[in-house]
Amino acid sequence: MTAPTTAMLACSALSYSVKGAALLCDVSLAVSEGETLGIVGPNGSGKSTLLKLLAGLLKPASGHVQLKGQPLASLNRRAIARLLAVVEQQADTSDSISVRDAVELGRTPWLSALAPWSAVDDAIVLKALADVDMAHLLKRAWHSLSGGERQRVHIARALAQRPQVLLLDEPTNHLDIQHQLAILGLVHALPVTTVIALHDLNQALACDRLAVLDRGRLVALGSPFEVLTEQRLNDTFGVRAHWLTDPLDGTRLLRLRAY
Repeated sequence: MTAPTTAMLACSALSYSVKGAALLCDVSLAVSEGETLGIVGPNGSGKSTLLKLLAGLLKPASGHVQLKGQPLASLNRRAIARLLAVVEQQADTSDSISVRDAVELGRTPWLSALAPWSAVDDAIVLKALADVDMAHLLKRAWHSLSGGERQRVHIARALAQRPQVLLLDEPTNHLDIQHQLAILGLVHALPVTTVIALHDLNQALACDRLAVLDRGRLVALGSPFEVLTEQRLNDTFGVRAHWLTDPLDGTRLLRLRAY
C-alpha cells in the first residue's frame, strides 16, 4: 500500500531485521498534518523500532519512509532535523553540560555562519524550558538531574527545534503522575504532527488514531475505540477488558484485568 503524498509522515511496506530476526514486518501507515497517532503494543512488538525507522535513525531492510512527500533517504540529517524532532526512551551524555546547554542543542539545525545565535533562539529555549516546567533548573548540571527531570529536558530540547513532526517514544517514562498528565496535555496541544509510543492504554485514548503492533506487525489501525476491542486486547495484550464511564465527565475508560 502506497501512502498518500499529502501525508506529513508515511511509510510503505517497512521491514527491519537484526541478525535474521524480524523486528518489524511490512508496516504501512500515513499520518496527516496535525494528527496525533499513538503506537501501542506489548513489549517487543516493534514500537521503538518503528519510531527509529520513521526518524531515519535506522535504515529499513525493505520499504521506505516519506517526510512531507519527500523520500526520507534523500534528505540529509540537517534537513530532517528542521522538520522532525525525536524524543527517545534513553538518551544520555557524559559531557559536563547544564540543563540550558542541553536544550540549546535543539537550535543547532537552524544555526549557521549566516544565522548565528540570536535573541530569538534565547526566547525559544526559555519557552521550551517553561513548557516542561524546568525553567527554574536551567543552570543545573545535567548529571545531577533525576530520570524524570532528564526526560522533561529531552522534550524541551525537541520543542526547541520547532519541528513540524514530533516523534516520542514513551515520553512519560520516569515521570510522576502530575508531570505525565502535564506533558501529555502539552503534546496534544502542540500545533504539530505527532507520533507517540505509549504503554498506558488509557493515556492512548486521547490520540486521534492508534496503530497496534504485535510481534512486529501492524494488526490494527484506527480510532482508539475502534481498535481497542475486547478481542484485540485479549489477542494482542493477553488481558481481559471492559469499558467504564467516568461519572464525573462521561469519559470512557478501560478496565484491564489479568487472566
